[in-house]
Amino acid sequence: MTGARHWLAGLLAAGGLIAGASATPAGVLAFRIEDASRLHLLLADGEGRPLRTLRRAAEFAQASQQRLVFAMNAGIYEADLRPTGLAVEAGRVLAPLNTRRGEGNFYTSPNGVFYVTAAGAAIARTASFAAAPPPRVRLATQSGPILLENGAMPAASVRAEPGPAARRLKRNAVCADRGVATLVMVDDAVTLHELALLLRDQVGCRNALYLDGAISQALDARSGRTDEGVPLGPIVGVVE
Repeated sequence: MTGARHWLAGLLAAGGLIAGASATPAGVLAFRIEDASRLHLLLADGEGRPLRTLRRAAEFAQASQQRLVFAMNAGIYEADLRPTGLAVEAGRVLAPLNTRRGEGNFYTSPNGVFYVTAAGAAIARTASFAAAPPPRVRLATQSGPILLENGAMPAASVRAEPGPAARRLKRNAVCADRGVATLVMVDDAVTLHELALLLRDQVGCRNALYLDGAISQALDARSGRTDEGVPLGPIVGVVE
């Protein structure tokens, strides 16, 4: 076992996932959503102004007579907070699918789309999504790379085991397995490889999409946690 895996084993010693909001291992927050229709992509208020923060997203939900139970930053976004790739909410396309090539995590192959239909939550490679768009997509956010695909790590950059310098404080991801979504925030510094191992071996994910790192923020109404930091673009949230 490598040094990184020794570190990961220590991090994961605390145990397994509990349905709903839970601290899985120390430094890990996971929220499992059996009913994916509770998921929403929050980007702007009723006047089209970017929400920018998790606190404002919660206030916006409250103004709509809803309660934001759990939320985190969704797919990668630009400096003006516009989504870099596909963004869909309530069946309405807010930003188109991005099939361009570029640099950075978003463009790392395979890039992917997390989406919700009547069948539940799923993750698809961007190329597959573009070739055969799923019918009646209710919610979608695009990011990269795909961390897990049927339990395997499809991206070479994720399969690699880089040294500690590649660790980033805070990373978040979304899993989709058999229609069920799980939002995951890791507060400790991890590499993408360590994050994929954690999601697969401890959270129980088979399919996972990386959302972001360093700027990652989470809101958990049950514990009172509301992170603050840099302005956010798209936010994925669970409402009731």
